[in-house]
Amino acid sequence: MNILTLTPGTVTLADLERIYRQGDAVQLDPSCRPSIIAAQERIAAAAAGDVAVYGVNTGFGKLASVKIAAKDTAKLQRNLILSHCCGVGTPITRSHARLMMALKLLSLGRGASGVRLELVDLLQDMLAKGVTPVIPSQGSVGASGDLAPLAHMAAVMMGEGEAEFDGVVMSGGAALAKAGLTALELGPKEGLALINGTQFCTAFALTGLFDAWRAAQNALVTASLSTDAIMGSTAPLQPEIHSLRGHAGQIEAATTMRNLLAGSVIRESHREDDTRVQDPYCIRCQPQVTGAAMDVLRMAARTLEVEANAATDNPLVLTEAGLIVSGGNFHAEPVGFAADMIALATAEIGAIAQRRIALIVDPVLSHDLPPFLTPNPGLNSGYMIAEVTTAALMSENKHLANPCVTDSTPTSANQEDHVSMAAHGAFRLGRMVENLERILGVELLCAAQGIEFRTPLQTSAPLARVVAGLRQQVDKLEDDRYLAPDLEQAAVLVKSGAMIQAADVAMPELAL
Repeated sequence: MNILTLTPGTVTLADLERIYRQGDAVQLDPSCRPSIIAAQERIAAAAAGDVAVYGVNTGFGKLASVKIAAKDTAKLQRNLILSHCCGVGTPITRSHARLMMALKLLSLGRGASGVRLELVDLLQDMLAKGVTPVIPSQGSVGASGDLAPLAHMAAVMMGEGEAEFDGVVMSGGAALAKAGLTALELGPKEGLALINGTQFCTAFALTGLFDAWRAAQNALVTASLSTDAIMGSTAPLQPEIHSLRGHAGQIEAATTMRNLLAGSVIRESHREDDTRVQDPYCIRCQPQVTGAAMDVLRMAARTLEVEANAATDNPLVLTEAGLIVSGGNFHAEPVGFAADMIALATAEIGAIAQRRIALIVDPVLSHDLPPFLTPNPGLNSGYMIAEVTTAALMSENKHLANPCVTDSTPTSANQEDHVSMAAHGAFRLGRMVENLERILGVELLCAAQGIEFRTPLQTSAPLARVVAGLRQQVDKLEDDRYLAPDLEQAAVLVKSGAMIQAADVAMPELAL
C-alpha cells in the first residue's frame, strides 16, 4: 500500500482524490509533530489545574457547566465516545471511511487540538494496516461536528465498536489486535478532538465533487456525440461567442466540444442546404449550461480544499497566544453550502443531457433518425423506455437538489440551536451522481446508435474511438433485447472514465 505524506494546510484536491480513488495510506509530515506536542502539553496543564476548560474538565454541550474531577478526565472522554456512538443506517464504504480518517489526521496535524502523538500515530497505523471502522451513514446534523459517525471511528481506537480488517467485520479490539495495534485510553480532550469536526460531511462532499467532475467531463463527450448524431450545428461552439461572455467553464466546455467534433464528416455533410436555422437549446446551449455547472463545482472545490486543511474541533489550543478557546469551527455551514452547490450542478448536467436523449429518440427532432433508434420501429421499441428511465432519474435529482443547508433544527436542549445539515447534504451526492452517470450512460448508447445510423458518413476520430470503446462492451441494438445490462454497463463506462480516455482529448481540470 502506498503511503502519502501530507502537510496540513497545503494538501490539494489532487491529494485527496488520490486517497479516495487509490486508497493510499496517509502520514503527517514530521514537521507537524512539535506543534502537536506543544498543544498537548497545554491541555495536560489545564487538566491538572483548577480552572474550568470546556471539554477538558467539564461536561459537554448543555452540561458544560458541570466540573469534572481530575481523576475522572479519562472516564469522561471514554463516556463521551460510547454515548455518542448513536449512528444508524447502512455503513459507509471503506473508501469514504478512509478518506474521513485521513481528513481527521489533517485536522489534528494543525497542532491546535491538544492530542498526544500516540493518538495521531494510531490513526496513521490504522490507515496503513487496513483497520477500517464500521461507520453508520446516518446520525449527524453537521454541527458540533459530525458527532455520531466520528464517535464510531473513535470507538475502534479505544478497542470498542466494530471494524473491518482483511475483509472481515469484527470488534474494534479484535481488528486492532489482528493488525498488531494496541487500543488507547483517551486522555484529556482527546475524545472531543476526535468527534468535534466536519470530516464525515467533508469526505462525502469531496467524493461527490470528484465524481461529479468526472461526470461533467463525460457529459462533454456524450454531448458531442449527440450533436453529431442529430446533425447539429457546431456554429454555437465558435470561440468568439464564449470569450465575449467570459465565463471560464463555458469557454472550456466549448473548446473541448470543438476538439471532440473536429474532423467529423457528418458535420461537414450538412453545412450547406440545411433547412434548420437553429438547434434546440439542449444542443445550442451546452457550453453555457455544462460550463456553468463546472464553474459551480470549482467554487465548491475551493471551499472544500480549505475545509480539508482546517482545524475544526473545539476548544482549540492557540499555543502562541497561550490560550485554550471555545469557538465554532465544528459548524459545517461551509460544507453544507458546497454540497448544495454540487447538487445543483449535478442536477443541471443531467437535466440538459436528458433533453438531448429525448431529442435523439424523437424522429421529428432528430433529423431523420428512426423512431427510438430502432431499425424496425413498431415491432421493436428500441430505446423508448430507456429515455423514460432517464426522465425518472432526472426528476429524482431535481428533488434531491433542494437545499439542505437551509433546513436547520435546534438540538441538544437548544444549546446547539442552529445546525448545517451538511452530513446528509453531502451524503445524497452519491445517489445523485449515480443517477447522472446512468443518464449519461443512456445518452452514450443512444448517441452512438444515432451516429451509426449516419453510415457511410463518419464522425470525428475522437468520437469514433468512443463508439468503438462502447461496442467492445455493448453491442449495437438491432432487435429488442433485455436492455437493463446494457444500461448498467454504459453507466460503468461513464463512471470509470473509460470513454474520456478513449476520446483522448484534453479535458477541463477541476483545479485551475
